Amino acid sequence: RRGRSRRFRPPKASEPMLNAVLLTPAVFQSPGPMVFEFGPLAVRWYGLLIALAVLLGLWISTQLAKSRGLDGGLIADLLPILVLCAVLGARIYYVLFEWRQYQINWLEAVQIWRGGIAIHGALLGGLLAVIGFTRWKRLSFWQLMDVLVPSVALGQAIGRWGNFFNSEAFGLPTDLPWKLFIPAMSRPEQYLSEQYFHPTFLYESIWDLALFVLLVVLFTRRNSQGEPLLANGAITCLYALIYSLGRFWIEGLRLDPLCLFGTLADGNCIRIAQVVSILLAAAGVAGLAWLYAVGRELPDPGRPQ
Repeated sequence: RRGRSRRFRPPKASEPMLNAVLLTPAVFQSPGPMVFEFGPLAVRWYGLLIALAVLLGLWISTQLAKSRGLDGGLIADLLPILVLCAVLGARIYYVLFEWRQYQINWLEAVQIWRGGIAIHGALLGGLLAVIGFTRWKRLSFWQLMDVLVPSVALGQAIGRWGNFFNSEAFGLPTDLPWKLFIPAMSRPEQYLSEQYFHPTFLYESIWDLALFVLLVVLFTRRNSQGEPLLANGAITCLYALIYSLGRFWIEGLRLDPLCLFGTLADGNCIRIAQVVSILLAAAGVAGLAWLYAVGRELPDPGRPQ
């Protein structure tokens, strides 16, 4: 009627448009490796994430150590040695299996800022650091390892996002909704025509984060007498087993494996990460069997007989 105002009603979105919005693929794309650059000062996402992982790991491991009656200051004492040995181990391991890349100009082998580290090398270097530290301090090796490995899993979950920002360590081409866009300069030569790849960094990050939660829950569980539910070394064995199972299948997707023999191009690559994952998983199973089937404590490298 004349004189009666009408209330404004927004137009309804059409059903096809709504469906298109809901079904839009979640494509990942790195914004680049740099957080910021100011003259000669450059901060990279990878370095920032590693620093975050180290600080979080220090705090979490300190709290776990205190809950087991250990001096929380031990973790701060161990940290510099642990980080140094882990970084050296990661680089040496990578260079050894990529020596063809460095034998012409071996000085590049020490230029770690240009990339090229391997997590299994970091684990080996860190393991040697813990053995030396526990012998020096006369501590239980397995008790200290159980305190550390949840933080290791969390650090791996965080650090994998560095691969995302660097557009590296991705998997085979895919058209899945959560596909990862890789710029042409970062694609292998045989996949230059492809744009989207498996985000293997994401798969491993989720796997490691779930492992971290599981290990913390098991670590904090106690029996009716108020004692830790799991024996010393069980948390470490579970980490070795579960992490390795995830790494084995994720490694099979990646396009940049370190090869024990052959190459990916000739189809004869034996992926060293898968070989090591099998060995670590077997060691984890053997350790758990020793603890719960045989019913004996694990031999302690920190307290040699």
